[in-house]
Amino acid sequence: MIKQVPMVDLVGQYKKIKPEVDSAIAEILTNASFINGPAVKQFQANLEKYLGIKHVIPCANGTDALQVAMMALNLEPGDEVITTSFTFIATAEVIALLRLTPVLVDVDPETFNIDPAAIERAITSKTKAIVPVHLFGQCADMDAIMEIANKHKLFVIEDNAQAIGADYTSKDGSVKKAGTIGHIGCTSFFPSKNLGCYGDGGAIFTNDDDLAAQIRIVVNHGMVVRYYHDYVGINSRLDSIQAAILDIKLKHLDEYATARRYAANYYNREFAKSDKLKTPVTAPFTNHVFHQYTLVTHCINRQKLMDHLQAKGISSAIYYPVPLHLQKAYLDPRYKRGDFPVTENLCKTVISLPIHTEFDDETLAHVTSSVLEFVNQ
Repeated sequence: MIKQVPMVDLVGQYKKIKPEVDSAIAEILTNASFINGPAVKQFQANLEKYLGIKHVIPCANGTDALQVAMMALNLEPGDEVITTSFTFIATAEVIALLRLTPVLVDVDPETFNIDPAAIERAITSKTKAIVPVHLFGQCADMDAIMEIANKHKLFVIEDNAQAIGADYTSKDGSVKKAGTIGHIGCTSFFPSKNLGCYGDGGAIFTNDDDLAAQIRIVVNHGMVVRYYHDYVGINSRLDSIQAAILDIKLKHLDEYATARRYAANYYNREFAKSDKLKTPVTAPFTNHVFHQYTLVTHCINRQKLMDHLQAKGISSAIYYPVPLHLQKAYLDPRYKRGDFPVTENLCKTVISLPIHTEFDDETLAHVTSSVLEFVNQ
C-alpha cells in the first residue's frame, strides 16, 4: 500500500492534543458560551502576550481581517493600496470590494516578498496604504517598507496570514513578531495555517488604541452602544470553540515552527544536490516558520513532477499558478503580461512540497528521494 503524504497532517497533530481539545470543546458545549465567551477573551489575551502587542481583535477569517483593517482606516473609494501580485487573491479582493484601487508590484526573486523599491516607484498622490504579504512564512523587508510609509505618510497593513510566529530583527537590533510592525497586522486561522483552528477564524493586531477601538466597532456591526449604529460595519466574530482550540495550539506554536524548520532543513540538504532545484532563501532580517516549503524548478516539467509524486502518494501544490494582474476578475488596462517578470516566472516554476509538524525522517526521505528520482532521470 502506498503511503500517503498530505501537504499538512492535521489528523496527526490533533491526536497529540486530543484530550485538551476535546475537553475544551465539551466545556463550551456544556456552558453554551458560543459567542464572545470566556474562551475568546482568554485566547485574545494570550495571543496579545505572545505577540507583544497591545490589542488583538479576533474576527471570522483572514479576509475579514484585511477588510476590517481598511475600513477602520477610513480609506475612501479611489484611494490606492499597493500590494504584491504574487499572493493569494484575498489580499486584492478586499481592496476591490471596498472600491479602492489595487496597485500591484513585483517581488524580490530570492524571498518572493514584495520589493520595497517597486513600492516606492508605484506611489502616487492617491496612494494611502501598503499591504506587504509575509509570504510562505518569512517577513518582508519591514524596515524599508516602514521608512517608505513614514516618508509618504502611508498606512501599513501587514498580511500575516502565513507567517504568524516569525521574528523580524530591525536594523536597531530590536526583535518583533511578524504582524506587529506596521500600523495594523492581519492573520488567518484557516485550518492549514501554522496556527489554525478547526473552521474559519482570523484576527487583527495593533498597538494604536484609537485604531483598536475603531476595529472593535467595525467587526460588531458598527455598534458602540447596543442597537445604536454610528458606523457602517460588518458582523465578524471568532466563535468560542475555535478560540479554545487556538488557545491550546498557541502553546505549541513555537514547537510547531521548530518541527517545520527541521523538515525544511532536511529538504534543503537533500535538494542542494541538484542544480535543477532552488531551495528557499531566508532573508537575514527574519527567521522562517515555513507555512509553505516552495522550490523553484529549472528545466523541469513541473506537471510531470507533480504526477510522479502523486503516483507515489505525495501531495504537492502550486502557490500560485496565476499572478493577480493576470486573474480574469482583476484584469486592468494598467497591467499586461510581462510587467512583473519575477512574479510571472515564479508562477511558472514554483512547486510546494508537504511541510507540517508531524514528519519523521522516513517520510522526509521518501519525499526527497522521490523528487530527486524524477529530477535526475
